[in-house]
Amino acid sequence: MTITTSSYSASKGRLLSAAFLISGTCVGGGMLALPVETSQMGFFPSLLAMALTWVFMMISGLLLVEANLWMPKGAHIMTMASHLLGKMGKWLCVTLYLFMAYASLIAYNSGGAVILIRCIKIFFSTSMTYGSGCVLFGLLFGVLIYLGTKKISRINVLLMAGMILSYVGLVGFGFKEVSIHRLIQQQWSSLGMAFPLLLATFSYQMIIPTLTPYLHRDPKSLRFAILLGTTIPFCAYAIWQWIVLGSVPLVGSGGLQEAFAKGQSATEALYAIVSNSYFITLAESFAFFALVTSYLGIALGLFDFLKDGLKLQQWISHKLSIGALIVLPVIFFAAAFPNAFVLALEVSGGFGDALLSGIIPALMVWMGRYRKSLTSIYQVTGGKGLLVAIFFCSSYVLVIQWIKLIK
Repeated sequence: MTITTSSYSASKGRLLSAAFLISGTCVGGGMLALPVETSQMGFFPSLLAMALTWVFMMISGLLLVEANLWMPKGAHIMTMASHLLGKMGKWLCVTLYLFMAYASLIAYNSGGAVILIRCIKIFFSTSMTYGSGCVLFGLLFGVLIYLGTKKISRINVLLMAGMILSYVGLVGFGFKEVSIHRLIQQQWSSLGMAFPLLLATFSYQMIIPTLTPYLHRDPKSLRFAILLGTTIPFCAYAIWQWIVLGSVPLVGSGGLQEAFAKGQSATEALYAIVSNSYFITLAESFAFFALVTSYLGIALGLFDFLKDGLKLQQWISHKLSIGALIVLPVIFFAAAFPNAFVLALEVSGGFGDALLSGIIPALMVWMGRYRKSLTSIYQVTGGKGLLVAIFFCSSYVLVIQWIKLIK
């Protein structure tokens, strides 16, 4: 059976928007949690772990593109799993997708609320409770998902521009704060423990079914968007790791170990240690833009997922209902668990991404290629060996996350 796709290439503007949407989805809460999680192992081991995860997640996204191009236009994870993995696979994917999406959104809402509260206190001299901050953040940015992929991608470009500008300024000030002796500290034995969070850090696969029709189902455009969209976060994460691990001590009051124990973000550690007000302002701005871009990417993917699963049209009443199903539970759980920022992302990556962004795409492609004999104009190179490697790497991360939970 041969399935053809559109050969219409996306415009450069649309292509860049798609790449930035992937980047924005990746560069989010993981940026704030990663230095805290990897502080024990040090800068160079964390750099190697990031490189391995980057390659893994890039391949995983391409596998999902191949599987999605076998499906009718507009098909999301639920439809894909139903066709390729059967009824049991369908409901497994539904459960995993919802778990991952909501866990990520809860973490982003939680982290964004903390920054929003601090900004309101600084600029308006008004105190706000953590719960109120969660409500404000959720309503303020949750309403944007009603705008759809095209408008959100434009908003996302502006948010990415703000994030890049604050990031450049942060790097500039970071040179003065970094201490070389902190960067050369390393503990390679802790390398494997970071992979669950790293999967969440580089996670973007949930928006692939949304980007496929946006880029006119053109494989070349989708491949380029994934390559560029994942390379930008890798470079950004590497420099961010260098700044935080080089400027914040590992132990002591306000150190990274204390932040990890309290479930705090990297900006909280920076705020406690670094006295440069400009540096702190840039760090807060960068963190806020990063959280919002990730929140919008995941929320948009979840919106399309629910619309596909519930078979609803774009009627206003249905859009409001789907939006409420996304925003309200996220606000509630973010407010109820204020210290779950790092844990929510770690569990999301260790269980959710290992399965949904690793094992599931490999199984979908295996079933499509070798059981159902589906073909299209795009196929990821590597054959059965690549799919087996993806499966076993994902299984390794599952084991690591289970070990961390039972400790």
